[in-house]
Amino acid sequence: MNAIILAGGLGTRLSEETGTRPKPMVTIGGHPILWHIMKIYASHGISEFTIALGYRGDVIKEFLLNLNVLSSSFKIDCGRGDLEILDDSAREDWRISAVDTGEQTETGGRLLRAAAFVPDGTFMATYGDGVADIDIGALLAFHRSHGRLATVTAVRPPARFGRLELDGEAVSRFGEKPQSEEGWINGGFFVLERDALEYISGDDDVWERGPLEAIARDGQLMAYRHYGFWQPMDTLRERMMLEEMWNSGMAPWKRW
Repeated sequence: MNAIILAGGLGTRLSEETGTRPKPMVTIGGHPILWHIMKIYASHGISEFTIALGYRGDVIKEFLLNLNVLSSSFKIDCGRGDLEILDDSAREDWRISAVDTGEQTETGGRLLRAAAFVPDGTFMATYGDGVADIDIGALLAFHRSHGRLATVTAVRPPARFGRLELDGEAVSRFGEKPQSEEGWINGGFFVLERDALEYISGDDDVWERGPLEAIARDGQLMAYRHYGFWQPMDTLRERMMLEEMWNSGMAPWKRW
């Protein structure tokens, strides 16, 4: 099983962090969010990844090339150029394809380009800027149970604003709006059959618009309801919140 991670967007809403690096390389606890997403999949046995690159793809390539070196102790012979990893405990047993999909390519086009490097059959896909405590095995089992072309993970959007209850002009109650009161939205973490790609015509297709809308109209899109934690990293506030969770040792998505 292969997981495609869309990692080529500009990340304009997180411009404080993305001026010199792509959003998937913005760190949580010293690790890029891309690493966190890959760890989520790997904790459920998915260890083959195809990374769809775009904006500042060189930064992601450099990270991937040095992934095991950066997380391990090593010895290097500068004269001969030999490198020996001294601590194998932190080595990731992943197989990764880094695919340039163009800086201006839309999400559908990125998916189509990246999928050309994925073996035939069922595969997974998600965005490079969101984490969840999702059960990947249960998601895959759900997809296989219904026999349609595509499964999207449906999530409740996180509450973004404080809720006010008013009695005339007086505030009778103030608090965070419960996440459960929101509707369902696209949370990524897709499972797709190869034929779903036929709905994508080229680089200009936005996956969430024409292709997914058409797949839904044809009765080929099913939703896996995820009731647990899900959080995108669209803003600096959200990045700081995820950082606080990680540093507290209570990050809900950390299941490894």
